[in-house]
Amino acid sequence: MTHSDDDFETGHAFHDDDDSSLEAHVWQLLLLINPGDDDTAFQQFAGYRDVVGDTPDDEVDVAQAVEQVADWRSTFHVDADDTRALIQALEELSTRWNIDIDWDGDTDEDEFHADVDAADLIGIAYDNLAPHGYTLWVRDTDDDSVAGWMTLSRDTEAMRELATELGVHLRRGNELG
Repeated sequence: MTHSDDDFETGHAFHDDDDSSLEAHVWQLLLLINPGDDDTAFQQFAGYRDVVGDTPDDEVDVAQAVEQVADWRSTFHVDADDTRALIQALEELSTRWNIDIDWDGDTDEDEFHADVDAADLIGIAYDNLAPHGYTLWVRDTDDDSVAGWMTLSRDTEAMRELATELGVHLRRGNELG
């Protein structure tokens, strides 16, 4: 049985009854990027609340705030030219679910890094995660970096809808290029 076969409870209430609130959407995002790990999602949600404080909802950069509290545990954000850091970040995320990524080469060799770019690595990781029931997502950044997270593949439509609600421009890793 893979993790994608499990049923995870995602019904914690940390806000009032307004299910369309920004906090409710952020909570759902944290649950999606931490499948089956409600404790981590809760810790990150508490961190998110600390980061945004009293900032009005329309001034919150959700992607940046979530990244600040979840980077290298549930999200990644690295310079697109730093293929070593990208591999390390993606391996860190996939290790949470005991998934090894076959990079089709020796990632310790300089020659490997000379022949690949971030889009190649994201594609390889996406292809390695998909058979295990996970989807690698990449969000748009305003600079020469790559950023994103992983979710269960069965949550693809929910992730797309939630990203739209949050104003996060997101695509699956196999759509990068």
